[in-house]
Amino acid sequence: MTIRVLLADDQNLIRAGFRVLVDSAPDLEVVGEATTGVEAVALARTTRADVVLMDIRMPDLDGLGATRQITEDESLSGVRVLILTTFEVDEYVLQALRAGASGFLGKGVDPAELLDAIRVVARGDALLSPVATKGLIARFLSQPEDSAATVPAQLDLLTEREREVLMLVAAGLSNDDIAERLVLSPLTAKTHVNRAMTKLGARDRAQLVVIAYQSGLVRPSEPPSR
Repeated sequence: MTIRVLLADDQNLIRAGFRVLVDSAPDLEVVGEATTGVEAVALARTTRADVVLMDIRMPDLDGLGATRQITEDESLSGVRVLILTTFEVDEYVLQALRAGASGFLGKGVDPAELLDAIRVVARGDALLSPVATKGLIARFLSQPEDSAATVPAQLDLLTEREREVLMLVAAGLSNDDIAERLVLSPLTAKTHVNRAMTKLGARDRAQLVVIAYQSGLVRPSEPPSR
């Protein structure tokens, strides 16, 4: 199955480079290019892309606003957003996760890593490395925000095992890692993750991480360890 990719960046050279790279993979295909956030939202609807490679700084509507519009549109529930930015701008990265992005990468990423990231996000997983992303999420979510989500009542619907799994997801563990930690099969671990996502209304693992911190289930000062 071919993964349909939408490129959103206002720099022609960068888009051209990404197009050549993405189209070079037999399982990936660029289906559109946007130069503004407004165009990105419109093309997400018309191209039915699986993954949007989204720059943050764009005219008319920035990548954060475009990401939020895409992820809040029920008709685009299958579209994943992968933010392309620099790791130095922590607040932008985590605002993007709050907006519903499934992950982020620096623009200097290796070509093979970018292609793998597209595949990871397309299958509904989050691009959340324990080393980089967990620390950023913990630091940012510990800061008050006027529009921050309240603790979801659905958290009470989670079983003890699902809560345990949610904490491990927040630590950046994969399904295989969780299975090994809890002495489960990978399929059972995936089932627990999916059930937690359904009960909490999360689009993907990135949103599970955000909920884990916002709800207080995981404390920023004491993130789960591997």
